[in-house]
Order: sequence, then structure tokens, then C-alpha cells
Amino acid sequence: MGDPKFSRRKYETPAHPWEGERIKAENELLMKYGLKNKQELWRAQSLVRALRAQSRELQARLRVGDPQAKIETNQLLERCARLSLLPLEGATLNDILTLTTEAVLQRRLQTIIYRKGFAYTPKQARQFIVHGHTAIGARKITIPGYMVKRGEEEHIQYYVTSPISDELHPMRPKPEELKAKALLEEAKKEATEKEEVHVAKPKLKKLVTEELKEEKEEKEADIETATPEAPPENKE
Repeated sequence: MGDPKFSRRKYETPAHPWEGERIKAENELLMKYGLKNKQELWRAQSLVRALRAQSRELQARLRVGDPQAKIETNQLLERCARLSLLPLEGATLNDILTLTTEAVLQRRLQTIIYRKGFAYTPKQARQFIVHGHTAIGARKITIPGYMVKRGEEEHIQYYVTSPISDELHPMRPKPEELKAKALLEEAKKEATEKEEVHVAKPKLKKLVTEELKEEKEEKEADIETATPEAPPENKE
């Protein structure tokens, strides 16, 4: 295992540091899930990458009839089901290949606390966890990236000795405020979608107009080419 003071890194960095599309997608995930830095995102990506690699390896070993591969397959599927990444029954190794990074991010304690209405925003959910205001059952959890296992989600609550466990605490979200916020976010999303459609229509109209113009010019050029020139008039 080695010296615990020198633990190994649990994530892999991107092969190329400067890629515009990748950086933009990463920043969107950071904002959506309230991550502190990209290391947390890379950790989730590395977990998905490792599960996929193990699934491909087991599929290859199953084809050659390796008996140990069947045992490891069941263990891998049970692990994914325990983390609620896959259903308890009916899952296969191919289902592991379809896992995404967001599937892992959605099982983080920070995301679930925000989704269950214990905090107004993902950032506030992170603050509650780090400051020791949340717990799973009677156990305090101070790690925002803790992967919530199947069956633990229903036991998430405020820690017993936390002042936020008091229903009258001003920082505790109110159900009516959460409902109003959800309606506001839905309205913003619909407005954004309408704006995208509105912007796309002029662009589409411009493209169609340009295509029609090009077709008209091509037809006129064909007509001029096909029409024979008149013979010159004899002035004598």
C-alpha cells in the first residue's frame, strides 16, 4: 500500500491541456454540479473510464470461457448496483459501457442534498457538508464527493446537533421558496430554448435565401450558355 502520507492520485488529467470544446464542457459541469475544481470532475471521469475498461476486459475473458471472469462480472455489476449506477436486476456489462460522467456526478452527496431540497444551490449544499451540517442516518459526512450508496439516500438529513436542523433556522430552505425557485429555473430554461429557436430562424432564412440565389444564378448562366448567338447583320 505504501506510506499513507504519499497517497496516489485518483484521477487522470486530459492528454491535451488546451482544447476549447473540452474546457467549455468541463466548465458547464463545474457550474451545474457546484464542483470546487476540475480535479473532482476528472475523478468522476476516471471512475467511469475504469469501469468501462474493466467491462471490456471481462467481456473478452468471457468469450474464451474464463470461469473467474463470471465471478468478477457479478462483483462488478453488484458494485455498480450498490452505487445506484445500474439497476439491481437485469444489468449487463454493455450497460456499464453506456455510463456517463454525469451519472457519477449525480450520485455525489453534494448533488443529492441539493436535489432533495436541503440547500438552495449546489454551492450551499457543499458548504453545509464541509461545515458538518449534514449526515446519513446518525453518521456525519463532511465529504462533498461521497458516493451515496443505494438505500442511503432516504436516510440523508441534517446532523442532529447542527443549528440548521431547527426548522426555524433562517438558512434552512423553505418548501415554498424551493418551489418558486424551481418554477423560475424552468421558465428561464424555456426562455433560453425559445431564444435559441428565434436566433436559428434568421440564420436558416439567410441560408435558404443564399441557396436560392445561387440556384437562380446557375440557371441564368446555363441559359446564356445554351442560347446561340445571333449572326452579325450585313450592312451592305
